[in-house]
Amino acid sequence: MKQTKKLIGIALSLALIFSSSWLYAQQSSPEISEEYSVQISAEVDQLFKDLATANLREKSEIIKQLDQQSGREMLPVYQTMVGGDLYYHKETLQLYRVNDNDQGEETVYSVFSGELVEGQSSKGLKKVRVNNKLRKQLRGSIARIQLLFGEKAERKAAVETMLSGISPETVTLFSEAAEKEQDQEVLDLLRIGEAMNTVTTSTDSEERVAAVSTLSGRLETPVRNLLSTLVAQDSEGVFRESDAAVRAEAESALQAIDEKISFYGLMEKLFFGLSLGSVFLLAAIGLAITFGVMGVINMAHGEMIMLGAYTTYVVQLLMPNHLEWTILVAIPAAFLVSGSVGVVIERTVIRFLHGRPLETLLATFGISLILQQLVRTIFSPLNRQVSTPEWLSGSIELNPIFSLTYNRLSILIFSLIVFGVLMLIMKKTSLGLNVRAVSQNRNMAKAMGIKTERVDSMTFGLGSGIAGVAGVALSQLTNVGPNLGQSYIIDSFMVVVFGGVGNLLGTLVGSFSLGIANKFLEPETGAVLANIIILVFIILFIQKRPKGLFPQKGRAAE
Repeated sequence: MKQTKKLIGIALSLALIFSSSWLYAQQSSPEISEEYSVQISAEVDQLFKDLATANLREKSEIIKQLDQQSGREMLPVYQTMVGGDLYYHKETLQLYRVNDNDQGEETVYSVFSGELVEGQSSKGLKKVRVNNKLRKQLRGSIARIQLLFGEKAERKAAVETMLSGISPETVTLFSEAAEKEQDQEVLDLLRIGEAMNTVTTSTDSEERVAAVSTLSGRLETPVRNLLSTLVAQDSEGVFRESDAAVRAEAESALQAIDEKISFYGLMEKLFFGLSLGSVFLLAAIGLAITFGVMGVINMAHGEMIMLGAYTTYVVQLLMPNHLEWTILVAIPAAFLVSGSVGVVIERTVIRFLHGRPLETLLATFGISLILQQLVRTIFSPLNRQVSTPEWLSGSIELNPIFSLTYNRLSILIFSLIVFGVLMLIMKKTSLGLNVRAVSQNRNMAKAMGIKTERVDSMTFGLGSGIAGVAGVALSQLTNVGPNLGQSYIIDSFMVVVFGGVGNLLGTLVGSFSLGIANKFLEPETGAVLANIIILVFIILFIQKRPKGLFPQKGRAAE
């Protein structure tokens, strides 16, 4: 009996201890807000309500309090507030995000989760006012949150933002972040911020020289601006930096930075030249086949490119909920549409003008005008915007002054893939064998039993189809309009003639050569004069090498 009483007493004591601990935990732990569906304390919830109705000066103090009492959960609130999309309910003072939907109607979303708030109209909401001073404070708070609680990309962006305004508070934050930072790239940026602060605040010459040496070769804009001020002179020719050792080190650091800027400037021109060359390659490679095999000067080739671009636009209209996949559907669709139109043109017009280049040129020019007017009638003369998939948006940032955009990089790779596939077709298939036979000696190929008329039709369709694929690529770089193809038809002919008529390797080399030359000339001469210089160069080059870089072989080339 006594043992039973003891057991009951122990059980009651344990129950009392656990219940007391549970009550304490409930009182001390944050509550799950029913309004926001996130874990926030009652103090933060009250600050939200105060933020809704406070004046601009009071909002600044409230944001400081929120910074002290909260962490990453405040990021969507601050970002929404900076964007001017933060609203509050007039009665409950609950915060919401309001944005326009696809139909242009104001729609209410949860400020934390971003989910649509069903049944809540924007009419009962009022906008939370902000000004430029408050936006600057909010951006600083956003950078602080991203630095302490963000992913690597967020932490890196936060440090780069803070470098523009180094202050004692910023340096303290950098030191705090450096203690737990594991990524070397972000850690280097934090050290750069500390070095910049040393340069501007320290009185020790050796410390400042060492700090300037740390900044040498860095490409961040705030670093270069700081070093420029160290070597700058006032209106009377007096250096603003009195320490000669610091000034000399700053000049050396600036020289290293300028050398890097020049190098990456050349790399940027080279990348844009390759990008332009890839567009030339896609536009000209189909023309090289038809021009080389059939000897047809197809002035409607640019319209095949245009049809491919409009096919991309139509595919996006048919798949509005699957924009990420539309470009993958548009590539074969554009090939089929432009290729089919090319076959029709060859069978109805080109076939009856064989051996008459002047009449063929005039006929295809007339076809190009007909196709342009047809597109204007169906889609209107206005340009159409084709959306870029998210996986083609953005860029690879190699350093603060040099980045590779995904769309241009993708088109460069895509053009090489198309070239490789076409080379396989020409080298490894019966169609390619027949095309090469007809291009080298049409009469002999016909005597050997090759149906040259069928080869002509297939060749014209293949060249037109590749032009349509080029239109898909161009739709990711520029607006789609009736005159899209006219911008590239002359360049395509120049590439084919320069590389060698009918030679695919020559088309590859010619397209990239002209693209790179164009981009290196443009900054010095302007776009129009650069095109004129290249045209004059090709004319002079053809005078010396009439058959181009890689002349066609065979009896027909004689």
